[in-house]
Amino acid sequence: MISIRQERWCSLKRTEIFGKDRAWKWLSLARQVVYPILCVIFVLRVSGLSHAEPQGKLIIFHAGSLAIPFKDMEEAFTKKYPKIQVCREAAGSRICARKISDLNRPCDVMASADYTVIDQLLIPEWADWNLGFCTNEMAIMYRADSKFADEINQKNWYRILLRPEVEYGHSDPNADPCGYRSQLVWQLAERYYKIPGLYQRLQENCPPSNVRPKEVDLIAMLEAGQIDYLFIYRSVCEQHESPYLILPDQINLGSPEYTEYYKQARIKVTGKRPGEWIEKIGAPMIYGITIPKNAPNHEAALAFVRFVLGPIGRKIMVKNGQPPLVPPMLTGRKDLLPQAIREVLKTCNR
Repeated sequence: MISIRQERWCSLKRTEIFGKDRAWKWLSLARQVVYPILCVIFVLRVSGLSHAEPQGKLIIFHAGSLAIPFKDMEEAFTKKYPKIQVCREAAGSRICARKISDLNRPCDVMASADYTVIDQLLIPEWADWNLGFCTNEMAIMYRADSKFADEINQKNWYRILLRPEVEYGHSDPNADPCGYRSQLVWQLAERYYKIPGLYQRLQENCPPSNVRPKEVDLIAMLEAGQIDYLFIYRSVCEQHESPYLILPDQINLGSPEYTEYYKQARIKVTGKRPGEWIEKIGAPMIYGITIPKNAPNHEAALAFVRFVLGPIGRKIMVKNGQPPLVPPMLTGRKDLLPQAIREVLKTCNR
């Protein structure tokens, strides 16, 4: 006979066992259904964060000669990234660099008409890496009614410019690469045309009033008739649909096959600190682009640099007379180049 106490104890044990069975069943159900759902939600959220669309203000400092192509670039870029507000500032490339290094102004992307400006003034303190992304060449812009415009050619341009009634200009070598490139062209012209003292004469006949911070500042002077001729990039001449003289490849700083010849010309410009000097040596033109270390919107900066290097960006540069450098040239800390940019570089030589 089973006592009442034993029967109650057996009843309690059965209840406990059945309760545990139900708990295990619910736990098993959670593992099979709830956990996978939570995992999917987690993956989706992480994926969404890693591929979030860039947004906010994008500050770009760029060379004056990039004003028109980067305007086109901005229009195409903001169609793809409508949440980004592009704020561009055009200036001489060396001025752009000093806004970052001397004034400590926030900047997301810096694009220079000479990649060595970034190498010499920003790396390593203010930037880690630098990509040479497009090319150009020097030319002489003028108006249809400039003095002796119907006579000037590759063989006599320096004689035309040295006539007393002719005014010509160039940008400031200490502010803008086009300025020191103009003087490098004059040095190369002295060798090419075999005229001793030509460089010095061209310097002496160009008054300070005809020298401005960046090359595009002088376009207004040319259009107003204050000067007749302007040493400037060929791309700018084409973008403004102005008449211009193509210079011989031996002196236009645009032909890689004359790299060694260009090295014969050199000029000193101001360095990082007062009293310091940097020697600029003649070389084929290569523009540079980087993301400064102080970039407040790094994700938007990455998106823009990728866009410039991508197929749409390359087409825009070609359209504006600044052919892309294929493949782009990387200087600085190559190991610190962002992976997002490494990926687009793989497609740049296609």
